[in-house]
Amino acid sequence: MAQLGYARVSSNHQSLSVQLTALKKAGVQDHHDFLFTDKASGKNDSRPGLQTLLTKARKGDHILITKLDRLGRNTSDMIRIVEGLHERGITIQFLDDGISTEGTMGKMVVTILAAVAQAERERILERTNEGRRAAIERGVKMGRKPSITTETKQRATTMVQSGTSKSAVAKQLGISRQTLYNVLKESAQS
Repeated sequence: MAQLGYARVSSNHQSLSVQLTALKKAGVQDHHDFLFTDKASGKNDSRPGLQTLLTKARKGDHILITKLDRLGRNTSDMIRIVEGLHERGITIQFLDDGISTEGTMGKMVVTILAAVAQAERERILERTNEGRRAAIERGVKMGRKPSITTETKQRATTMVQSGTSKSAVAKQLGISRQTLYNVLKESAQS
């Protein structure tokens, strides 16, 4: 029986160190055969660390994870993973939540908490969307700011038409040559 650990963060900008420290402290060996990690959103199907863990785990193994929301994309995904492991005789323990899939009560609690975690994620998404809609109604412009103003586009076109080299125009206006070429192409199509 091996103790395996799984840690996941949602982006490359986040650190796995807190989760890895907790897993090692709980008894997971600090080796790639026992610790599996992903730096990807839980929504993402492509989680190679989780897939490797699920492939390597054997009957009698015990998987340690810091929190419920680190395992699955949503309730059904988590339940599918937990049930698949349960059928193979593999247990899971969520350290921060104090929950284990050992026994029928543990499995039931995980299912309920997975549903609660999914509901919370959906509430966060709803609040984010409500805030975005309210901002748009207040006149806030959403999305990426234009990289070049209409005035700069006109100046660029005028300068090129007057014979200034494209490299000099781009440098003087502080834009890339590719942006300048896009402006000139757009101007020619107008």
